[in-house]
Amino acid sequence: MGLGWLLAFSAQAQRVGVVLSGGGAKGIAHVGVLKVLEKNGIPIDYIIGTSMGSIVGALYAAGYSPREMEQLMLRPDFQNWVSGKLTEDKTFNYLTAEPSPSALRVGVALDSTFRARVSTNLVNDLNLNFALARTLAPAAAQANYDFDKLFVPFRCLAAEVFTRKQVIQKSGSLADAVRNSMTVPLAFRPIRNPDGRYLFDGGIYNNFPTDVMRKEFAPDVIIGVNVGDVAYKKYPFEKDDDLLTGTLLFLGANVADTSSVGKNGIFIQPDLEGFGGTDFDRVNALIAKGDTATQRQLELLRKRIPRRVDTLELQKRRQAFQAGAPAPRFVQVRVQGLRPEQNAYAQQFFRRSGSTYTIDGLEEGYFRLASDDFFRNIYPRLKFDPAQNGYVLSVDARQNNNVSAEVGFVLSNRPLDNLYVGLEYRYLRRLLYTAAANVSLGRFYNGAQGSFRVNVPGRLPFYVEPTITYNRWDYQNTSGLLGRDVLSTQVRQQDTKIGAQIGASPNYRSRIVLDVGAFYLSDDYANVREITSSTRLDKTNFRGGTAALQFARNSLNRKQYATRGKRSVLTLRGVTGSEDYRAGDTSLQEGLSQNHQWVQLRGTLEKYFSLKGDKHSWGYYAEVVASTQGVFANYRSSLTTAPVFAPLPDSRTSFMDNYRSPRYTAVGLRYVLPVLGRLEWRNEVFTHVNYRPLRQTDEQRAVKSNGFERPRLTASSGLVFQTPVGPLAVHALFYDDPSRRFSVYGHLGYLLFRSRALE
Repeated sequence: MGLGWLLAFSAQAQRVGVVLSGGGAKGIAHVGVLKVLEKNGIPIDYIIGTSMGSIVGALYAAGYSPREMEQLMLRPDFQNWVSGKLTEDKTFNYLTAEPSPSALRVGVALDSTFRARVSTNLVNDLNLNFALARTLAPAAAQANYDFDKLFVPFRCLAAEVFTRKQVIQKSGSLADAVRNSMTVPLAFRPIRNPDGRYLFDGGIYNNFPTDVMRKEFAPDVIIGVNVGDVAYKKYPFEKDDDLLTGTLLFLGANVADTSSVGKNGIFIQPDLEGFGGTDFDRVNALIAKGDTATQRQLELLRKRIPRRVDTLELQKRRQAFQAGAPAPRFVQVRVQGLRPEQNAYAQQFFRRSGSTYTIDGLEEGYFRLASDDFFRNIYPRLKFDPAQNGYVLSVDARQNNNVSAEVGFVLSNRPLDNLYVGLEYRYLRRLLYTAAANVSLGRFYNGAQGSFRVNVPGRLPFYVEPTITYNRWDYQNTSGLLGRDVLSTQVRQQDTKIGAQIGASPNYRSRIVLDVGAFYLSDDYANVREITSSTRLDKTNFRGGTAALQFARNSLNRKQYATRGKRSVLTLRGVTGSEDYRAGDTSLQEGLSQNHQWVQLRGTLEKYFSLKGDKHSWGYYAEVVASTQGVFANYRSSLTTAPVFAPLPDSRTSFMDNYRSPRYTAVGLRYVLPVLGRLEWRNEVFTHVNYRPLRQTDEQRAVKSNGFERPRLTASSGLVFQTPVGPLAVHALFYDDPSRRFSVYGHLGYLLFRSRALE
């Protein structure tokens, strides 16, 4: 009777600690281990984690069940957290203008002493940082920032590399502790902690911290789960070749000692052969490996741990812990790390909802702030303030790049080669001021642009940007390999615009712009097909003013040859100006001057859909232009000022009569198939119909036809390879225009041009 009572008491008093190692994505297997332990009533009284093990351990200690962790890791959001991928709905168009042909952007921080610091880019941690703060803040507040008072007492390891010391994190921000523990050198950047220190991945010094478990909690039994490599007491002669080919961690990183769980402990090592540290997309398979490994040790677990935990009672305790967390009431935002007036500027990106903030509003403000690379090391902390009965968001920020340079180029099988260079300087006090200039140089296209921008934060952030733009296109000798039409290539167009934009971003990815300006267009062209080198071309100058209201939303994954996302643009523009026509040698008319006014509505929509798990994608394209634009002095000048249908990157490089009209509608389909790695087979087909198209009379004048003309076909099929300097593409093309039918076109780099003054 006494012995039975003693055994029962021993089982009841028995305490179990779980140690979760680091191992990158392989740490997802820890979730499978915890699932089996809970399902079989094996108690978990303490938990310690390192690196990825710290994420799983912290979630468990915060009251998340293994099932909830599995669901969390299966969400696309989780994949974005760990990969650093910026999601389409968390990137703003507020600061971005039309895409530039730049392939490289280099930021330099230039201080008052003119010392330059070039910034380095690691894995983007914006999504991860806010996700950790949002997910772990309630539990940390409920525990009053004491890790012993979490749902399960928890420890998290980090490394202080400057003093070469291990750091055992046992209090403070739970999100900070996890973030410190997963700061893998050369991958995730370190965060500056409230005490001023930078900490790194705890696995550097102790990836399997069973010794810390004994020191901190002294459990009766240790369950050690290792998803990294192991250390052997003796040299593994029979396994050394296999081990060397299967691991890199033996080259200096801390590895697990299989015997460190102790004589009565249980060591669990999932079979993760074939899995890598970055395979975060293999969640189900990794959890299954952890499940299988634990099932194999289940008999030993039951034998050495006779104590059982009722699963229903465990769930009740978990729910009670979660319910005890302070209500999600967000009362204050603080930005720190910059000068006082700069902190005040950044703080205005966070919008109140009445007297408080919403978590979605805080997230939006965080990403608004981070969308400008003027700031760096943006890091959020959510902490409960009992005095205010609510959470306070503290955002650390540092000034990053106040000088940025861009470089891009295009190499082509046609004379379209171009060089692009841009420079930008930013200055922040109460407002953010940006001065920028860029230039494009080439045989076909030359251009330059200068701007000065003032960003004004607030509930609806907006900017004011005076700009001067110059463009010049020379279509001579730019048609396809299979011949050219003299008439279509004897066109040179120039435009200059001085104006200003007022823009605002009401939500993610959307942008509303009011554009006003004065313009001067100058076009030279021939009216006949037969000319000589001494022929004097016709010239049309058109000067005046324009105003436009534009709504744009863009979530495309690339600025050229996109495969995912959506872009929609709707522009209402008014134009007034005077035409000055000077006849040349090819004209049948006299010079004249006349005034023009018109209103134009233009809408463009393109969207892509993924097929077969992102392996294929197809998309549709639609565009409508409706304008009251009249005719100019002759047919050619009416075309040079008309809107252009340019569905392909190559379309802007040829002057085709049938693709220029004040009124048209167009639809198209795109299909992209990955062939090998970053090589894609891209197919596109479009049809457009001109309404009341312009026709040339015998006197070279332009007249409007009646009704719709026949549909015209445009098609392209080719290969696109994404390189670090832009796309490398080769296409076979068809245009439904006499000046250019079939051609083959290839280029390296972004084939992008600035919009014309009236586009």
